[in-house]
Amino acid sequence: MHGADYNPDQWLDSPSVLEDDIRLMKLAGCNVMSIGIFSWAALEPEEGVFTFEWMDRLLERFANNGIYAWLATPSGARPAWMSARYPEVRRVEANRVRNLHGMRHNHCYTSPVYREKTAKLNGLLAERYANHPAVIGWHISNEFGGDCHCDYCQEAFRDWLRSKYGTLDELNRSWWASFWAHTYTDWKQIESPAPHGEFAVHGHNLDWRRFVTDRTVDFCRHEIEAVRGANPSLPVTTNMHMIEGLDYRKFADVLDVISWDAYPTWHERSDDTRLAAEMAFYHDLFRSIKGKPFLLMESTPSQTNWQPVSKLKQPGMHMLSSLQAVAHGSDSVQYFQWRKSRGSSEKFHGAVVDHVGHEHTRVFRDVAELGAALSGLSEVAGAATVAEVAILFDWDNRWAVKDAQGPRNMGIHYEETVYAHHRAFWQNGVATDVIGSADDFGKYKLIVAPMLYMCGEEAGARLEKFVERGGVLVSTYWSGIVDERDLCHLGGFPGPLRKTLGVWAEEIEGLYDHDRNGIVLAEGNPLGLSGEYEAREICELVHSEGAEVLASYAESFYAGRPALTLNALGEGKAYYMATRLGDDFLSDFYSKLIVEIGLRRAVETKLPAGVTAQARTNGVDDFVFVMNFGGREQPVELDGRAYIDAITGEVAGNRITLGMNGVRVLKRRANG
Repeated sequence: MHGADYNPDQWLDSPSVLEDDIRLMKLAGCNVMSIGIFSWAALEPEEGVFTFEWMDRLLERFANNGIYAWLATPSGARPAWMSARYPEVRRVEANRVRNLHGMRHNHCYTSPVYREKTAKLNGLLAERYANHPAVIGWHISNEFGGDCHCDYCQEAFRDWLRSKYGTLDELNRSWWASFWAHTYTDWKQIESPAPHGEFAVHGHNLDWRRFVTDRTVDFCRHEIEAVRGANPSLPVTTNMHMIEGLDYRKFADVLDVISWDAYPTWHERSDDTRLAAEMAFYHDLFRSIKGKPFLLMESTPSQTNWQPVSKLKQPGMHMLSSLQAVAHGSDSVQYFQWRKSRGSSEKFHGAVVDHVGHEHTRVFRDVAELGAALSGLSEVAGAATVAEVAILFDWDNRWAVKDAQGPRNMGIHYEETVYAHHRAFWQNGVATDVIGSADDFGKYKLIVAPMLYMCGEEAGARLEKFVERGGVLVSTYWSGIVDERDLCHLGGFPGPLRKTLGVWAEEIEGLYDHDRNGIVLAEGNPLGLSGEYEAREICELVHSEGAEVLASYAESFYAGRPALTLNALGEGKAYYMATRLGDDFLSDFYSKLIVEIGLRRAVETKLPAGVTAQARTNGVDDFVFVMNFGGREQPVELDGRAYIDAITGEVAGNRITLGMNGVRVLKRRANG
């Protein structure tokens, strides 16, 4: 699928523009548009007055020209008449002040009126269009996010807590509410966290975030139920963004396909390697939510207008960054937006069609070139990504880590740590899933759990069993500290991982940014690594409880104490990094593990710095994407297997050259 967010409701007074859009879509090789995302005011300009005629004409034009639509429910932005007539639909912020009309998602998911109005309009859309030949699926709302603190939501939060804890005694125990005399004696005393009220009870903060996710998922389900009945075979999705406040894994059960919006800031540095690896992490994360191909629902064909600096994509980057998404499991490349808005806040946001209104632009040529390439890659759609390694990344762990007041309040750098471990596999062309603690561990050979601060007894037991059955676990400092209630484990850290890792973590020291320590590898260690590596930011003081010491600290009063350990357990083993180590160590360490464990790489060769490879397979053929983010032309040696160019059909030799921002898609026979 190749297309964009399309907003014809902005151009209803310019029919010639709408007619020309069809010609331009075909010229650009675009075949699927997301429509109606913010069109509520155009569909229902007055309460109970519906104007679907413009949508009828649009979908008829699409059907007559071989163009399809993800039809959106327009709940992301409501009309002004609703805000004026029903103030309760307007969101209340944490300061307990109700918002004025404006912006997006400025509405309450709990409001009975808002639920009634969305269900009615969604139902009418489904009745009219669910069986239309141009409609291929439902695009539910747009980038859900934010929370509401109104009276409806306060009562819903209390109901959620009653359901979870049953009694106030259990809630008080779970929140450790006796601290600072915060014990609750009546459910009505409980409110959401507030800047001028309660915000220091970590269990309270965590449960509010969980509640907000559940409330948002429930609203998404409410919208889906309103459209599903008219044609149950139509798939549903909602476009996600990396919003801090929502646990996107909770959406998996209500959505048929995962889609997300990616807006990297390309060209901040002389090469884009580090940013490309970060984007690969998120592509892997969203693919892993349902374990199947996802959709890139929004990206920009040129630049944004809301980032600190709006850089243009250099030549080749549009093709490279778009095919990176496909390489990691996307079955689409979609844009925000098709045609630039003439006014308002995103009138300078990148688009396929600029204000000039024709196809004779550099950006349009880039989009058309990608469209031609995608048309040659139709075999890739639906192809699987086979990963033997997984990174553990839990939203509630992330929330808890960042809420904790601990060794590095100036920056604990949780996300950066996760990226760094994932990046070591990306550099080696090893496919990686990004999973949660409740997901299936059985299909992986290696699980990496960086900073698994929140690790309950159940998750700890599952990781222990994974290792006992032959798996390899890598964990780090600041793991096994609290349970799922954000209460510290008693009896020694890393809590339920202590047996698995074979260590006891007695103390943890935060270092200032200018501080440095180091680790010294033990002679003859089973990794075959030697010498010394730099350590920074976090140093944990651990005791071995059966684990083999592979490296020790080089400096400070704890010089000579364990810094890297290996514990054998059952048929598997577990590594523990007691300190934050740099990319040099992670690269060397994981390169050794990849060989030792026998993890498959997309291409069995050493890739140049900045070059990566990812593979998808349909069981008959593999499709290997070789991508150059290194900022210069680079040759790549392949692995001796027979490859052809998947787009041109030409035979590829055993050596290819990738230009700056270059990408090749190679096809080979699958070998199982």
